[in-house]
Amino acid sequence: MNDARTNGRQLRTLLILGATGDLAGRLLLPGLGRLLATGRAEGLALVGSGVEDWDDEQWRSRLREAFATVPSIEIAPWDRRDAVDGPGAGTLRRLEQESVYLSADVTRAEDLQRLLAACEPPVGIYFALPPAATERACLALTEHGVPEGTRLIMEKPYGSDGASAVRMNGVVQRLVPEDHVHRVDHFLGKSTVLNILGFRFANRIFEPVWSASHIERVDIVYDEELGLEDRARYYDSAGALRDMIQSHLLQVLALVAMDPPATMGQRDVRDRIGSVLRATRAGDPKQHSRRARYGAGRIGDRDLSAYADAPGVDTDRGTETLAEVTCFVDSWRWKGVPFHLRSGKAMGEGSGRKEAVITFKPVPHLPTGLHGTSQPTAVHLGLGPECLTLELDVNGSDDPRELDRVALSTQFGSGELPAYGEVLAGILEGDPMLSVRDDAIEECWRIVSPVLAAWEADEVPLEEYPAGSTGPATAPPEE
Repeated sequence: MNDARTNGRQLRTLLILGATGDLAGRLLLPGLGRLLATGRAEGLALVGSGVEDWDDEQWRSRLREAFATVPSIEIAPWDRRDAVDGPGAGTLRRLEQESVYLSADVTRAEDLQRLLAACEPPVGIYFALPPAATERACLALTEHGVPEGTRLIMEKPYGSDGASAVRMNGVVQRLVPEDHVHRVDHFLGKSTVLNILGFRFANRIFEPVWSASHIERVDIVYDEELGLEDRARYYDSAGALRDMIQSHLLQVLALVAMDPPATMGQRDVRDRIGSVLRATRAGDPKQHSRRARYGAGRIGDRDLSAYADAPGVDTDRGTETLAEVTCFVDSWRWKGVPFHLRSGKAMGEGSGRKEAVITFKPVPHLPTGLHGTSQPTAVHLGLGPECLTLELDVNGSDDPRELDRVALSTQFGSGELPAYGEVLAGILEGDPMLSVRDDAIEECWRIVSPVLAAWEADEVPLEEYPAGSTGPATAPPEE
């Protein structure tokens, strides 16, 4: 069994702040259930907290609902414990019975001390909260400090701009060492990281041509069919640029562009990520960025109202639901190669791309006698589902002088845990490799800050696209 250890001591308690919220119910608790079902971290205790005045039965009902998603383990009614099986069934049963819920205002130092008193240290404090609430909670924690060995787990976006991220890093450093801070990015679920790095560095035919000498452009796209989905409270103050590009896609850019690390240890990998981000800049926002939000439309068999008409949306904010930014990595390896980053909501059914596409330069000359138009080789690294596709030109089966386009595809292994399960495993086991380091957070905000400033000054128009479409009809940002 893998113990959950912090500096040689087992992590005894996971305290979830914001335990009644959407994030905890939809992703965090199901991920925890999947992790515990594998038989890992058997001694872990769970304490939930929120502003709602829940009783024990309401909290346990939430746990039963979340843990019911665990494959091959059916969470039985309270009077039928014998129906539950699997390697982690005992852990899940115990957690349901023994977990406690305490209502609290997490911005009050006294309430936080009361919560910590209910936890056996070392404690992992998971801030399933909006960024502003997380900052206030951390400030409140500094009044009395935290128990030795405490780990702080924070959700994206980390801060709302560069200044707030630097301020947050300063507050956090007053509480715990940097290697005890886990800034969660579920895009860095272990299978994603290892799949990209394994493909790049375990295949010699690619690494020698993985540079500006041979690659023409890189596109990193994460489009979703989902609309706002009752998340106005968070999303309307964030938008696609903060929610996806700053928080996730720049990390994928770093994985695609980084130099080979000496080891797969967290320090070597995160050092390489930091080096790429320090060399990265956004292009001129007026030429190299685009923002838009969705209007009314139809996706599949459901009608979607315009984003601006959704409850809780402040139309004066001009929040975007689609963001595109072209970045450049000013390094020997990548100088001049455009990295196009894009994420949009309410995109057309079946058209939601979730991939990094590396497009190579065309061949310098096609020999006379070969018919057809040669197309550049392209590598597609799927981000959901995780897969690999290599597009090539080959001789046709009917006429060997006629070029045909073929695609060679394979599925990556997804691992036994979902992304949140992998992130939680790293937290409980004291491995910060799947978390974002303080310098990387500050660099990501530096990269997007000129774009945010231009958008807030209305130097880039806010376009509109119908829900269910592929985005605005205008041309994408220039290279």
